[in-house]
Amino acid sequence: MPSRSAGLDAVTIDAFGTLVELENPVGRLQAALAERGVERDEKSVGAAFAAEVEYYLVHKGEGKDDSSLLDLRNRCSGVFLAGAAPELDAEEFAPAFVDSLVFRPLDGVVDALRRLRRAGLELACVTNWDVGIGEQLERAGLASYLSAVVSSAETDAEKPDPRVFAEALRRLGAEPARALHIGDDEADETGALAAGLGFEPPPLATLPARLGL
Repeated sequence: MPSRSAGLDAVTIDAFGTLVELENPVGRLQAALAERGVERDEKSVGAAFAAEVEYYLVHKGEGKDDSSLLDLRNRCSGVFLAGAAPELDAEEFAPAFVDSLVFRPLDGVVDALRRLRRAGLELACVTNWDVGIGEQLERAGLASYLSAVVSSAETDAEKPDPRVFAEALRRLGAEPARALHIGDDEADETGALAAGLGFEPPPLATLPARLGL
C-alpha cells in the first residue's frame, strides 16, 4: 500500500505547542533583575510575566518588521517591568527580557523533521506570532529544517485566515492539494482546511509514522 506521503509535497507546521514549548522564564528574569540590583521573588516575577503574556497575545500582530518588532519588545518589557521593577528602563531591559524567553523543541520534533525532510517534503512554519519567530526557531535549532517561516504579523492574516497558509505554500512552491498542516489549535484545522490543505493533529513526533514514512 502506498504511503500517504506519496501524495504530498509539503507540510506546514504550527510553532507553539507543535514545534516548540517555552521553558519557564521566571528564573532567568529574576537573574536579569538581580543584575540590575532588583531582587524579586518567584511569585511576583511570575505574575509580572503573566501580565506581559496577556499584553503580547493582544498585540503580537504589531511586530511586522524589524522596527515595529523592536517597539513591540520594548512595550512588552515595559509591561513586565510595571509589575516587577517599574524603576528600571524598559528599553534597556528589553534585550534581557527577550533573551529570557527560551523555546525548546518538543519531544521527538527534531527526529520527525529529519524524517520528513529525508522523504523529500518541503517544510514551513505557519504561526500566529510576530516576525521574530524565525529568530526563536533559529535559537531552538530548528531553522535549518524549514524552507519558510511565515508569521501572522508579516501577512496581516492570523489563523484561521487561510491567507497565512497560502503565503507559506507560495514560498514553498506547493499546491494546497499536495500539502497538509499540523497544529494544536482549532484555528489550525479550520484555517488549513479553508486554504485547501489536509490537516493532522499533533504530536509532530508521530507524523512520519502516520504518513507511512
